[in-house]
Amino acid sequence: MSAPDVDSSDDSEDTVRVWLVERTYSDDEQNIVILVYATPDGSRYLRKERALTSFGDVRDTTAAVDARPGSVGRVDDADTREAYAAEATRMREKHDPDDLI
Repeated sequence: MSAPDVDSSDDSEDTVRVWLVERTYSDDEQNIVILVYATPDGSRYLRKERALTSFGDVRDTTAAVDARPGSVGRVDDADTREAYAAEATRMREKHDPDDLI
């Protein structure tokens, strides 16, 4: 049995560490960036949408974030889960959580 994917952090013991696995631009809305973070096993994900209001609007995107367990969803599709697991693992091996991506 594998260890739970809940990581302790300095701020809270009740967070889930998720890693950046996808960054896309919305087809429906202009100036919206969609960031998807996932657990290393690909079973859970966090989706963030960011509006790009201007060229001077700088918001850092980090390799990983710690999310509240209630904020993450379950990945039901096996192919998506496998893809998220591969990318999250690659990011975790290549980057520190606070690395800017």
